[in-house]
Amino acid sequence: MILMKQLALIKFLSAATIVCAADVPITQDELVRRTQELYDALVPGNQAPWKKHFADDCVFADEKGRIFDKPKLIADITPLPSGYSGTIKIQDPQSRIIGDTAILSYDADETETIFGQNLKARYHITDTWLHRNGNWQIIASQAHRYYEDPAVGKADPKKFADFIGTYELAPGQTRSVIGEGDKLFVERNGKKEQLLPEASELFFRKGVEGRILFRYAANGKVDALIDRRNNEDVVWRKTTGVK
Repeated sequence: MILMKQLALIKFLSAATIVCAADVPITQDELVRRTQELYDALVPGNQAPWKKHFADDCVFADEKGRIFDKPKLIADITPLPSGYSGTIKIQDPQSRIIGDTAILSYDADETETIFGQNLKARYHITDTWLHRNGNWQIIASQAHRYYEDPAVGKADPKKFADFIGTYELAPGQTRSVIGEGDKLFVERNGKKEQLLPEASELFFRKGVEGRILFRYAANGKVDALIDRRNNEDVVWRKTTGVK
């Protein structure tokens, strides 16, 4: 009888321990640890942490706008090709943990080496973790890539005369391109911005997504400024020096 009572007590204490362990709330440090484990598994193509930490019914949206379910996500985890290596490190994490839901939002700094050449990229990612059946897993993840200006190339000041002039989007809506020495500027409504060269006829503005390029007509004269945004063009027609 005593032995039976002892066995019953042991079972009760074991069950209580399991329940208590399952009820312990997750911490931000633990979320970061698990998330870093995911990124450390990318280079060797280790799918195990991704199978473990992502829920079977998860939704994963990457920085390219692609949507994955879990089978597609796991299939995308493959070793980097020979000559490629890299790391992704979590920076500036923030979390909100309420009941059985935890949100971890953070920057991810990526360094990739391709046959000795280093590339860098920065992302912001938000993961939603859900506690079900005693297990914390990611139910949803979304990433976007921070915009970075391209490298500044070399302008050809001899071509500036082709670009300088007034351009019209619609009646009363104009912008001017002006040259100052070896620099080119665009001005509209009193706001002047430098056009930084990516190539001799391709420009960008600091901190502004998109490109500015100039279109040549059949007569060899520039007839339009093209404000290219996300591969779509806003055309400003030149009103001076076209003929």
